Amino acid sequence: MKSLLIFLKNYKKECVLAPLFKMLEASFELIVPLVVSAIIDVGIVNRDRGYIVQMCLVMVVLGLIGLICSVTAQYFAAKAAAGFGTKVRHQLFAHIQSFSFSEIDKAGTATLITRMTSDINQVQSGVNMVLRLFLRSPFIVFGAMVMAFTIDLKAALIFVVTIPLLSLVVFGVMAVSIPLYRKVQERLDRVLGITRENLTGARVIRAFHKEEEEKNRFEEGLESLTSMQTYVGKISAFLNPVTYVIINGATIVLLHTGAVQVNIGNLTQGEVVALVNYMSQILVELIKLANLIITITKAYACGNRVATILEMRSSMPVSRTAAGNDNAKEQKMNRETEHKSIPVVQFAHVSLTYQGSGAESLTDIDFSVQEGETVGIIGGTGSGKTSLVHLIPRFYDATKGEVLICGKNVKDYPLEELRQRVGIVMQKAVLFSGTIRQNLCWGKADATEEELYQALETAQAKEVVEGKEGKLEAKVEQGGKNFSGGQRQRLTIARALVRKPQILILDDSASALDYATDARLRKAIREMEGSPTVFIVSQRTSSIQHADKIIVLDDGEIAGIGTHDDLLKRCQVYQEIYQSQYKKEA
Repeated sequence: MKSLLIFLKNYKKECVLAPLFKMLEASFELIVPLVVSAIIDVGIVNRDRGYIVQMCLVMVVLGLIGLICSVTAQYFAAKAAAGFGTKVRHQLFAHIQSFSFSEIDKAGTATLITRMTSDINQVQSGVNMVLRLFLRSPFIVFGAMVMAFTIDLKAALIFVVTIPLLSLVVFGVMAVSIPLYRKVQERLDRVLGITRENLTGARVIRAFHKEEEEKNRFEEGLESLTSMQTYVGKISAFLNPVTYVIINGATIVLLHTGAVQVNIGNLTQGEVVALVNYMSQILVELIKLANLIITITKAYACGNRVATILEMRSSMPVSRTAAGNDNAKEQKMNRETEHKSIPVVQFAHVSLTYQGSGAESLTDIDFSVQEGETVGIIGGTGSGKTSLVHLIPRFYDATKGEVLICGKNVKDYPLEELRQRVGIVMQKAVLFSGTIRQNLCWGKADATEEELYQALETAQAKEVVEGKEGKLEAKVEQGGKNFSGGQRQRLTIARALVRKPQILILDDSASALDYATDARLRKAIREMEGSPTVFIVSQRTSSIQHADKIIVLDDGEIAGIGTHDDLLKRCQVYQEIYQSQYKKEA
């Protein structure tokens, strides 16, 4: 939590002025019981109406000044808290963007969303409350005790006993509740994760008629969260009645002591009223302090959770070196000279083990690909096809061996330059809310109309755009929900083609296309200007049988490399895949 306080450095003035004005308000509030005492002892006893009116006007002025101070303090506290929350969100979002797939897998999407929203809101609320009440409430409590000493020593001793007793209760509750609030947030993460899974997988749940099971799973998570919140709430609720009992008991003792002192002439009636008012002020402020401590407890737990994410370091930090700022012409010249002799992509005895996984997902992958070649990657479900191609743009780092692009280890490239060389179309076609033009320009921000239509034509998506009202300016809903699966896939392929990448990876990205469209797409990619090196991951042998080289994976290992005809003769795994899709010849 302490590491987050750096985000308040631009609000030093507000952090000083907010508690300062609250202290001024508290000072005027401490004067009020003395004014009331004077009204009773002087105005009422002497029946001096003028004096009573005068003192009442003084109280009104004190109230107005206190109100102005309170509003001013609230303005500065809100400004500092809102600015703090904004800066933390900006920093957290930017930090999450630097994460590799490994860190996102480790933290979990549900947790990251909770910490970006709910947790930061709690911390922001805590900052606001601290600036307003953290100094005011203790100042009133100890100020009331000091004022009591100025009135009567014996009566003030009651304050000396009451305040530590109340502090013991308040801080005891805080010590117990802090770790429990952390558990509440963890269970909230779990509920959010279940909710997210249900929303994203709604179609699958309905297809398998699993609605009741998912409802039960959600209810279990919600019941666990509710029980923990109820338990913490009971401990927090214990605070108010105990403080009331202690304060009211102290008030009874104070009235008894005051009555005895008035009877013997050591105190006036007005002074007793002033002491009771000070005790009431202590009660009110300690209740405020108790609520403040509950808020601070939540904010502290949430702040630690946010700080945990900020402290996570990406295994692939974005480095910007001079090499990453080469202009396009120099890169093109390098490609033309280097690729004649050096493989564009080379896997040198590469293995991959995911975090938290005991077994290797890829084992001893060794092959090279020359410029302009088309490589097909095929294998059974879970054989490691996607894992293999994700190593090229460095979504994950190889745990053994090296992945080389143009003879240079991918780890030695600045990420920006590396990913400018690689165009990848993921298994799941994702479009972002906006227009078709905006989605395509993710591939190249300054792409011309001609370049966009050229990419659309290659991706067999031109008819999709021309069929929409507004064409390139046609609206795209979040996730591309207003497009069919095949249309989304073709648009995502076009987005990757706009930048004319040196290496193009199609990760099972034509699964929703019919065979004729798939064939036209592959033919158009082969005829592209610049002859990119293409990796096609597919479950269909028809999609890769014309590739220059086919890599067959089986349980993370290479079962065979060669052309379609070669593999049909000597690779049993490939034969089984092919024969499962085509009838054996008689």
